[in-house]
Amino acid sequence: MTNAQKWMAAFLGLFLFLFVLGSITKKEDAGNAVTEKYMEEISQASQEIDGLALIKQTGCITCHGSELQGTKMAPELKDLKKYWTRDALINYLRNPSSYSDDARFDEYRAKYKNIVMPSYRNIDVKDLGKMADYLLTK
Repeated sequence: MTNAQKWMAAFLGLFLFLFVLGSITKKEDAGNAVTEKYMEEISQASQEIDGLALIKQTGCITCHGSELQGTKMAPELKDLKKYWTRDALINYLRNPSSYSDDARFDEYRAKYKNIVMPSYRNIDVKDLGKMADYLLTK
């Protein structure tokens, strides 16, 4: 056996020893499920913050109000799950005029005259998804 083969065998033996030792001493973390749930909640919270930040950044609060409660310029944005799926809301945000034939918007046109919902085609779809996710949780 050459020196290189001896070193390789020693390295492989050490690796196997450490692998077996690690699997023997490994304890199942009882708090793992709690930790995963906590991380999921943090992720959801950051997604909500991101969605709200994007809503503020794009100027939605200018017409819909600081708490999206509605103003004289635009309706409130709550209970959107009644009317929208995530994909439909994203499509609406990208091109609101394509929904002008919807009977639900006749009431809005009468109440908010000369106000037009802007198109957000220039915003990345991922960001629109974050905005939609936030709005659908309100």
